[in-house]
Order: sequence, then C-alpha cells, then structure tokens
Amino acid sequence: MDKVIIFDTTLRDGEQSAGAALTISEKLEIARQLEKLGVDVIEAGFPIASPGDLEAVRNISKEIRGSSICALSHAQPQAVDTAWEGIKDAAEPRIHVFLSSSEIHMSHQLRKNRDQVLEQARAMVARAKKHLDNVEFSPMDATRTDRKFLYQLLRAVIDAGATTVNIPDTVGYTMPKEFGSLIQGIKRNVDNIEKAVISVHCHNDLGLAVANSLAAIDSGARQIECTVNGIGERAGNASMEEIVMAIKTRHDLMKYSTDINTERIYKTSRLVSDFTGMYVQPNKAIVGANAFRHESGIHQDGIIKERTTYEIMDPESIGLSGTTLSLGKLSGRHAFRKRLESLGYALSDDEINRTFAAFKELADKKKEITDRDLEAIISEELRTISEIYHLEQVQVSCGDLTMPTASVRLTGPDGKILSDAAQGTGPVDAVYRAINRLVKVPNELIEFSVKSVTEGIDAIGEVTIRIESEGKRYAGRGAHTDIIVASARAYMNALNRLLVTKGE
Repeated sequence: MDKVIIFDTTLRDGEQSAGAALTISEKLEIARQLEKLGVDVIEAGFPIASPGDLEAVRNISKEIRGSSICALSHAQPQAVDTAWEGIKDAAEPRIHVFLSSSEIHMSHQLRKNRDQVLEQARAMVARAKKHLDNVEFSPMDATRTDRKFLYQLLRAVIDAGATTVNIPDTVGYTMPKEFGSLIQGIKRNVDNIEKAVISVHCHNDLGLAVANSLAAIDSGARQIECTVNGIGERAGNASMEEIVMAIKTRHDLMKYSTDINTERIYKTSRLVSDFTGMYVQPNKAIVGANAFRHESGIHQDGIIKERTTYEIMDPESIGLSGTTLSLGKLSGRHAFRKRLESLGYALSDDEINRTFAAFKELADKKKEITDRDLEAIISEELRTISEIYHLEQVQVSCGDLTMPTASVRLTGPDGKILSDAAQGTGPVDAVYRAINRLVKVPNELIEFSVKSVTEGIDAIGEVTIRIESEGKRYAGRGAHTDIIVASARAYMNALNRLLVTKGE
C-alpha cells in the first residue's frame, strides 16, 4: 500500500490553539474546503466537549460526503455514545477513542494502573464497535510509553475491533530515528497489526513534527494526522501542506502518494488563517508569503534564466499564481469574476455583487489591485461570522495637541441605530472605548497587530486582535486602506464572534 491517508484535525486539534475558537458556520466552511482539497478523513470535533461542538460535527456529517468524518472521544461510555450521535449521518463515519498510556500520565492524570487502562481501552473500543465498523484508537503519550505495554495495549484494542491504531507523539518529544524505530517495533511485535492501519499524530514542540511523520511513513505508517498551517495545541501539529508537498516533491525517495489536490493548498491555508486569526509566518514553508520570493540578486538572476535553479516547487502547484493582477477602477465585473475564478474562488451572484462593490471602492483609492488585495477583499466581505452588531460608521479626531476622540455608529440586533463617542489614549483606544459603550460585553484586549497586505503607501492594512472574556479568547480581523477603520472592523468581528459563540 503506497497511499498515505491524510487525516486532517484542523477542526479539532487545530482549534485548540490559544484564541483560535471557530464558530459552527466557520467549521462547516473549512470542512467544505477540506473536502475539495481531497482530505481522506476530517476530524470534525470533540462532541462531548460542548453542545456547540456536537452541533458542528452533526452539520458537517450531514453535508460532507467526499471525506470520512471522524469524532474524537474520551474512553468513557457517554463520550463514545455522544461521538456516535455527532457522526451517525456521515457517509463514512469514524469514532476516535483515546486514553493515556505512559507511566507519567497513568500515575498523575488517570491515577490508574496498567491493567485498568488496558481494560478501559478495550471496553470503550468494543463499545464504539457496536455503533460502527470504523474505529480508531490512540494511546496518548505513546512515545513516552513502555514499549512492551504499548504492544500489549495495541494488540488488545485491535482484538476489540480497532481498524486504525494511532501513535501520538503528544508532547513533541521524540526524534525521527527513534520514532521510526518505534513504528518498526510495533510492526514486529504486535501480532495482529495487519488488521489495522498504523497512524501517527506528531506535535511540534521541538520543531520535528513533519520530520517525525515522514520517518513514520518510511517505517510503515500509512495514515498521517496533521493540520492546515500546522496549527494546534502549544507549538502546533505536523503541517499538512509540508507533508503532502514533501511526498510529492521527493517522490524519488518517497514512493508514496496522497489524494490531495495540491492546487487548493494555498486557498485552504488562507481560509484557515482568516477564520482562526492566526497569521502564517512569512518564512513558513510552502504557504508563507516569502516561500516563493527571491531577494538576492544571484537568486533573481537564476530564476529569470531558469526557475528550477532556486525553486524546487512550482508556485502554481499549490494554487499560487505568483503574478501581479492589472485590475483598476475601469475594470468590469466580467474581468473581476474571471480573475477570482482563476484564484480558485467560485462565488454566487450575490457574493460577486458584494465583493465587486468593495473592489470598486478600493480601486478608487489604489491605482492597481493585486491578487493579494483581492484575497483581502474576499476575506473581509465573505466572513461567515454572523453579525449581531454591524459597524456603520467610525470617525476620529486626533493629533499631538488634542485628546483623541472617536464617534461610532452601529446597527444593533433589532435593527436600531446606536451611536456614541469616547476619548482615549490614541485613536484606536478611543474607537474601542466608544464601541464598548454600545456593546456592553465585558472583555479585555490582549493582542493587537497590524500588517500591510500589499506594498506601497496605498496598501490595504490588515488588523488582527484577540480579546478575552470569561477565560476564553476570541480573534477578530479587519482590513481597509484606513487602519483606524480596519481596527474597528477587527474589534467588531471579535465581539460578534464572542456573542455568537456564547449564543451557541
């Protein structure tokens, strides 16, 4: 079997990134994109965690037909049954049961001995098996688990009905050679291993998640658990796009394949970044802003003469055109739609109308609109977050000899127009104080960042913020040529996300 199964856990483990909470509608939109991408298994969530997570898993299971839909479950009866409730309408449902197996976890977290853990794992896999055939089991912290006990545990859950056994490097502790040896040991010492697919789930605490995943494939693993942009708990997970493109680019060494449509990678990366509010670092492999940029004169000379002198991948292979779009204020709707289609966006007539209006507004301020400008427009205009409050107008007065003052006008949930003004230490602070006077939701601003989407003095500014309320963090993003307006939009986006999430 030379196919590697891509198990995407962006919607489950990826959402565990601090401040990356997603709404139900956002999860569904990402799931649709993952299906188009060709992901084999989508881990849609953790149904027992909250009613909102259960509903999100249900909605995804009902709509997505091209990918297997998986739900995570504690090794507890109620959790297993709730997981089944979430995915029972899926075309190809899967339950993923996990239980800690290392001595440090069993002693300090579970407070159970090996026999108790063995029996609990076996019983819960058997319970899941009563609901469906496709059952996965993960011995959490497997890379710090005694190998003989790990072999015994895997043998027991496979006998109980597990068809996939996942080996998690839960704390990102292992090294590639060590991890490859572990997978080989499982193949040699678990006598019923041929009845199950070996999977791996690597964390990136030492920056080795992708390297460990690739080492596992070479040693016999045939499912990789990963996330878009490598997001996830702490330092994140193995990056899906890096694993897929490593296999594709170095097929001479890795005679494996995936079903991923790589030309959709970049768009998927942008979608996840937009919804989670987590920027992709410029030097990130594959999807970073600098991944296909060349600054050195020597490199530029080589690229001009022959692209492969300094590029091992074609930008178009991940859906990145690498070109500058010559659209301006005189460009028509047809040219606008065609360019969006070439970037991979299939929009409805209503969405075209909304984005075209925003494009025209921007074109009046900029001479030339680039692909990255268009992506910012799409991100800003087509957010799936429901708006409880809508920003109608913001106006500020500031300077070095005056107290910054802002007035804002919002549309409330009942359609009523609300307005107020406030002073602050700066224009953004004044805007946020005015908004808080109208949207009376206690919160604390804990992060504020600004970046330019494109180059030049007329560039679109993109603001990302995070707020905290009752111990939970919510991200917001806004874009505009006026950075104050972008800041106000980002704050409203975060507040609406907070209100929608609480309403779920």
